[in-house]
Amino acid sequence: MALRIVIDARHIKDFGVGTYIRNLIRALGAVDRENHYILPMRAEDVHEFDGLPANFETVAYVPSGSRLANQIAFPRFLKHQGGDLFHLPLNIVPFGMPRPYVVTIHDLSSLLFASGTGMRENLQLYLFRRGLLKADRVIAVSGATRRDVEQMLGIPSDRVRLVYSAPDPKFLDTHPPAAARGAGPDVWEMEKKRLLERYQIDYPFLLYSGRIRPHKNIPRLVEAFAVVRGEMENHPKYHNLKLIIIGDEISKHPEVRRAVIQTRTEQAVRFLGFVPFDTLKVFYTTAEAFVFPSLYEGFGLPPLEAMASGTPVICSNASSLAEAVANAAMIINPENVFDIARGIREVLLDPAVRTDLVAAGFRQVRQFSWNRTAAEVLEVYREVAGRH
Repeated sequence: MALRIVIDARHIKDFGVGTYIRNLIRALGAVDRENHYILPMRAEDVHEFDGLPANFETVAYVPSGSRLANQIAFPRFLKHQGGDLFHLPLNIVPFGMPRPYVVTIHDLSSLLFASGTGMRENLQLYLFRRGLLKADRVIAVSGATRRDVEQMLGIPSDRVRLVYSAPDPKFLDTHPPAAARGAGPDVWEMEKKRLLERYQIDYPFLLYSGRIRPHKNIPRLVEAFAVVRGEMENHPKYHNLKLIIIGDEISKHPEVRRAVIQTRTEQAVRFLGFVPFDTLKVFYTTAEAFVFPSLYEGFGLPPLEAMASGTPVICSNASSLAEAVANAAMIINPENVFDIARGIREVLLDPAVRTDLVAAGFRQVRQFSWNRTAAEVLEVYREVAGRH
């Protein structure tokens, strides 16, 4: 019998988790024409899923003012959708959530690197754990995250399922946009050049893309970049090497600003904030290398996005990153500035290493597929439905 499955799609525009929601729903549309899916989302986003099969419907959810008010109002809204099960594809479980429900956990960084202390932090942990204990299944996006969920939060292992995420399929599409294809084979290269000129980029650069958070280790990345730049000031190609960081604005992160000032790299480190997808793809494909020295990741999509773009990756193997990148990246110790610098230096200066990493990256990224992810999530839905 067909199920009515309600997936919370309110956060499709969010950085990171939005990628998961969009690609999971589109992949479910490709693998499941039997069950009926209801997608609560913000009114302004309801056309994001135009073109899905007829067994998918979007419903507009109008927020009820404060965050606390929504914690109460959203479960009431869900109860009126008549779902057989509900999927929360992010780490937040509202009060009074109707059952049965499934939660996807992307990482536990908010707990491991919490900035608050005392009662507020303890309350957050209590509510988070309470929501997961009431869940019929918890989906963890990596083996490392699964271990964290079981060991840190005490969630029984028989209720936790490992289902890997995957890079956005658009990163795997090496063809230029349709307009560029129609205009001739050289237009895509011209488009990339035009975009770089818009950002006034005519130099080799290293790239980091992602949120700026304490566990992302950006100050050490800046320090390692300063070391490499100093060593290469007379290099014929890399004497003007720069570091481009795509993500949050630097003004929000004083510790990163201090690192830039202390290393005297103000003219060599550029912060671009968030950029459109097509722009991000150009930066991935034109970077000399992608550097990701994170101390903790729930899965680690940015290195895979870089690999899919044909860019060599320099990466730590902390937490889940060892699962994501395997042997397809230059592995560095994220707590050692000079080892990060070593990894950068080797990738920049050794053509054989670069060639091997690019080839290994293409092989590694194909280990992950959204259709496979959707099929495994669908099995979780069936398992939960069979218990009720």
